[in-house]
Amino acid sequence: MDWKQTLNLPNADFTIPMKADLATREPELQRRWAEIQIYNLLQESRKDAKSFVLHDGPPYTNGPIHNGTALNKLLKDFVLKSRSLMGFRCPYVPGYDNHGLPIETAVLRAWAEEVKSDPVALQRLGFAEKPGEQTLINRLKAEIVELRQRCRAHAARYIDVQTEQFQRLGIFGMWDRPYTTMDYRFEAEIVRVFARAVARDLIYKGLRPVLWSPTSRTALADTEIVYKTVTSKAIYVAFELKDDPHHRFAHYPRLHTIIWTTTAWTLPANVACAFHPEYLYAVLRAGDRHYLVLQSLAERTMAAIGITDYQELAVIPGEDVTDVTFQHPFLDRASRAVTADYVTTEDGTGVVHTAPGHGREDFITGLKHNLPILCPVNGEGILTDEAGPFAGLYYAKAVPPIIENLKESGALLAVSDYEHTYPHAERDEQPVIFRTTEQWFISMDEGDLRKTMLREIETVQWYPANAKNRIGSMIEGRPDWCISRQRPWGVGIPVFYGKKSGQPVLDSVAIEAVAKLVETEGSDAWFVREPSEILPAGFKHPETGETEFTKETDVFDVWFDSGSTSLCVLEGNVEPRWKDHWPADLYLEGSDQHRGWFNASLILGTACRDGAPYRQVVTHGMVLDEQMEKMSKRKGNVVDPVEACNTAGADVLRYWAASVDYQDDVRFGENIFRQAGESYRSVRNTMRFLLGNLEGFSVDSGAAATHDLDIWVMEQTDLLVADCMDAYERYDFAAVTRAVHNFCAVELSRFYLDAIKDRMYCDGPQWPSRQSAQAASLYVLVRLVKLLAPILAHTAEEVYGRLPIPNRLPSVHMETLERPSEARIEEIGGNAIQTRFAQLLELRGEVFAALDASKSEELPKNSQDVIVRLGVTQDAADLLASFGDDLPNYFKMSGVEWLVQDARIEFRASEYLQCDRSRVRRPDVQAVTLKNGESANLSARDAKAVSELHFA
Repeated sequence: MDWKQTLNLPNADFTIPMKADLATREPELQRRWAEIQIYNLLQESRKDAKSFVLHDGPPYTNGPIHNGTALNKLLKDFVLKSRSLMGFRCPYVPGYDNHGLPIETAVLRAWAEEVKSDPVALQRLGFAEKPGEQTLINRLKAEIVELRQRCRAHAARYIDVQTEQFQRLGIFGMWDRPYTTMDYRFEAEIVRVFARAVARDLIYKGLRPVLWSPTSRTALADTEIVYKTVTSKAIYVAFELKDDPHHRFAHYPRLHTIIWTTTAWTLPANVACAFHPEYLYAVLRAGDRHYLVLQSLAERTMAAIGITDYQELAVIPGEDVTDVTFQHPFLDRASRAVTADYVTTEDGTGVVHTAPGHGREDFITGLKHNLPILCPVNGEGILTDEAGPFAGLYYAKAVPPIIENLKESGALLAVSDYEHTYPHAERDEQPVIFRTTEQWFISMDEGDLRKTMLREIETVQWYPANAKNRIGSMIEGRPDWCISRQRPWGVGIPVFYGKKSGQPVLDSVAIEAVAKLVETEGSDAWFVREPSEILPAGFKHPETGETEFTKETDVFDVWFDSGSTSLCVLEGNVEPRWKDHWPADLYLEGSDQHRGWFNASLILGTACRDGAPYRQVVTHGMVLDEQMEKMSKRKGNVVDPVEACNTAGADVLRYWAASVDYQDDVRFGENIFRQAGESYRSVRNTMRFLLGNLEGFSVDSGAAATHDLDIWVMEQTDLLVADCMDAYERYDFAAVTRAVHNFCAVELSRFYLDAIKDRMYCDGPQWPSRQSAQAASLYVLVRLVKLLAPILAHTAEEVYGRLPIPNRLPSVHMETLERPSEARIEEIGGNAIQTRFAQLLELRGEVFAALDASKSEELPKNSQDVIVRLGVTQDAADLLASFGDDLPNYFKMSGVEWLVQDARIEFRASEYLQCDRSRVRRPDVQAVTLKNGESANLSARDAKAVSELHFA
């Protein structure tokens, strides 16, 4: 060996290689995790530890995962792995939501595509020739049993797809037994949750106005609604006085009241005009007509209908108008004057068009005044015969002819475009309508359910804190929950009806009979079996005594399915291995789940167990593209998370997910992913360098860190651990990545690792000075690896497997990391080593800044060939002197000189010889003759090292 090769510098790939091909190496690690059954191994290692339970909100199984589901699952994995790092046992049962309209719609479209080119299938369905797509789909909906089987197969397929994709992200869990809402036992427990709500008298069937989707032909809950800005035709319509029994308006011929509405299609359902009982209404004369409108809105109303010449003749309290009736503008029907407190002075005329069949407030007014509940719109959104001349029209398409009719009759006083928000179905983004139908509901106020929920919300810890107000206001104003849906794919509502009476059977024995059937045969059996095959022999209607029954055809709202999961999973009712962990320690979902899963879970948890099913709730924002726009295939701005993993590595995706401020909407795209990769590589390369420093080091040697610099970096590491463990506890993963990245970039790469290079590469292998740096490097690396394991699951595992430590566990994820005590943190904060190095680094920064500013042709480009001369205070001089011969190395210079004088920084080229071995210029470098007769310039340290290797 040539003497020049006696540096202890690891080779370019390091003796223990860490390759950067994550896309290849990660699947290898995942196969190893599967072989050792990492999840089960981890649970067994924590079997006696305190549990921390995160209950998984089930993603919908209608396709592969996307960036939103990836972010959600990664955040959950960070939580569980970090809590495991703290020593908790963290069981994780992944879940999947399987019922509902999107699956049904996808299946119907695929099925129709399959059938339309099959003459035999079309003939079997009753078609002599090829039908239109919607006609064919409508016919296929009637094939309930086959449709349900196809839906089940579709959901099962994507359970497998998503499971594989989530595992590719490096997520641990009970993947061999996830919960699925279409599992037979799970479906049976959904039925039993219904029974528990029935037992508390919270369930009722009633005629109520519900949000109805004409495109999906089913009722929707408020949680399934989004509001969009639309432009509607706003109209002012005159209702002529028809009957005035007390002749209060006898002196005002041709009297009309005026209503204003943006939903002209609801006029066929009008049965009343509502006045506020406490407001004053003015009688106005304009030409040969008289008008009755709210006095405070008279000027605005008359201007809107184009009348400027009018006279106020009288003022009448709203409560005195209620004994009259008006004539419907185009139907042979009276429209009664009634009172209502919700009439406002903000919009319109102060007289509200009232159609109890199409609005919640209207419906309540209808009950109060015994009005007919007309709903002349069917489930497909088509106006019925009750709509008179507009029967057969789709509700939205009926608006122009209704307006034209009003215009021809003279009832239309004004029409204009009006921009406002309007409810749309979240699933298909199509407009919905209020439609009064019989539905099943959970009462929000029976048994003080709402009050109990509001009380429970106060006991939950919400992240961010303002989420508490958000869900509180939602629960406070939420109407009774409509839990029935008019769809074939779902869990049937387990209610029988007396065949003659039509009275429902809400009986525990009958419902449990359904639950047992579903448990063994699945929910399909409800649609196949006859009541006599389900109910116990001799069963009688508890109220009527009937023995013959029919069955409910509606299914549960899918939010009832997912809202039941805490009771099905956390109570361990479906799978004993899940144990009893109710309530969960944490729910973590997107912020839209305040009106979705958090909401439904709170209702059913409180209904069945008088409490919230969660102790803490964390919410995250949506994943948008780099311009903060919604991702869509149509826009071409979608980045597939699995493809990203297979290209750059799951750990890069994990690093991105951990580094964003997830409580707000987050950006994702190729550029952002590339930036995440650069930050990841910075951290990874730091660990790689530390690992390279450990070549030849053995912990059995008993070597310890004794050098001040090494003690400093170990203490800095302890401070880092304390900060990161605190951040993990409050679910602030971005704080962890920031702290680790800054530590790697600043304390390590820019200072410590640079400062110990000389010792690592040039000191003798067994010298205490070198082993001190190796002991410190191991100390730092072990803690870095553990800190990063929850986030960089694969990289940490790879590094951990190469650490020269005794009693290494099968996986880094089985390790724990204890936060340094407050006493330790306080001790570090005030000790002399930390104070000295903090002052040194501040001065070092000033010197580097001055060097950059004073670069000239006279100064060498390499700072190791430069000497700095400082004018400093006596305290600073004492500080510099305390570092002894290490000082030039800390400044990356040939020498550091100082005088006690006014502050100044000067540089000059070094006059010292350069060591041929370590390449530094020091005063003690001199010519040395080696044993082989060669001459070399060596520092005293390098001469000693070469001598020990028998070259000098």
